[in-house]
Amino acid sequence: MSTAVHHAGSAALDIERIKRDFPILDQKIHGHKLVYLDSAATSQKPRAVIDALVRYYEHDNANIHRGVHTLSVRATEAHDEARETVRRFIQAACADEIIFVRSATEAINLVAQTYGRANVGEGDEVLITAMEHHSNIVPWQMLCEEKHAHLRVAPINNAGELELDAFEKLLSPRTRIVAVTHVSNALGTVNPLRKIVQLAHAHEVPVLVDGAQAVPHMPVDVQAIGCDFYVFSGHKVYGPTGIGVLYGKDEILAEMQPYQGGGDMISSVTFEKTTYNVVPYKFEAGTPDIAGAIGLGAALEYISKLGMDKIAAHEHDLLTYAAEKVGAIAGVHLIGTARERAGVLSFVMDSVHPHDLGTILDREGIAIRTGHHCAQPVMDRFGIAATARASFGVYNTREDVDALVEGIRKAQEVFA
Repeated sequence: MSTAVHHAGSAALDIERIKRDFPILDQKIHGHKLVYLDSAATSQKPRAVIDALVRYYEHDNANIHRGVHTLSVRATEAHDEARETVRRFIQAACADEIIFVRSATEAINLVAQTYGRANVGEGDEVLITAMEHHSNIVPWQMLCEEKHAHLRVAPINNAGELELDAFEKLLSPRTRIVAVTHVSNALGTVNPLRKIVQLAHAHEVPVLVDGAQAVPHMPVDVQAIGCDFYVFSGHKVYGPTGIGVLYGKDEILAEMQPYQGGGDMISSVTFEKTTYNVVPYKFEAGTPDIAGAIGLGAALEYISKLGMDKIAAHEHDLLTYAAEKVGAIAGVHLIGTARERAGVLSFVMDSVHPHDLGTILDREGIAIRTGHHCAQPVMDRFGIAATARASFGVYNTREDVDALVEGIRKAQEVFA
């Protein structure tokens, strides 16, 4: 079977060539060729990213914005270029709207502890959805507990889709912020963000979007979406761990107080008073993950050259194929059947616990994720403790899906 993927109006993605760009995939696990189907947990890294990290540490390693020597200048320029790369990738209006953080999780916490603390008071409400990752639940719970506010949760239907009518009814004069995922990490559901933002903005409520599971799989245009904040992690979009992004509209960021103190977030300091730096530096205290930002920039450049539209079409084909093949296995039940999905296929089996399936598949060289996927309320919604989750990246093929199907059947034989 060919691993070149065709779709209307574009050239094929050469998946075999792309696979060779990812050195980690060229290995065997328990004597079997590695089939990596856990990209939703973390994606693998292309040679371009690895080389960018090595190049920085071997040739340009220095602190940024603080030195006049050559290494510092080169490091600063590379870091600034990475910020501009991120801006282009998500179509932000200016690079100042891009803040480097450790992860999507830290970005959400930053907004909760700065914008949230300043704007959420006693009796106010924060609105999220029932499909959120823990990282988009717990920071808001913490804020609501501190402020004696209320966390409201918009329900999802049996397909794993947001019930928009119920969401709209939950918007009230006391709603101070909406926080919603772009793509569910546990279900693959793609939320109708433009409609969500339109409804929230009609009530003058800002919207934060958790884009961690979206940016690897589809083009993202924050200006077209209209959201006020958008967050994602580098390691899920073929970049390094320990680096993430907070996008915020410039006028909102300018009004927000700093999250942490020290280092590059200051303009001047005396014992009597500190003057804060401008955005984005106001939110980047201390020495940043310079190499991580450079590596993230390299990752975004890599997939941008492949073409996000092509990647989206390739992965849509894989997900459709996987849902058909896995869903056809007797005793297997798909969890999350939204009309608009991306990235992941979650399922349970009548005779095999997800953890047992994961162990058996590992013996066949197949890596999937099992458990609640940091989305325990989603599991509760469907009356289950855990699912098996296969998640896809640009390097996956239909042959990988076929290997998964064969592994599932072997697991059924073991537990027959």
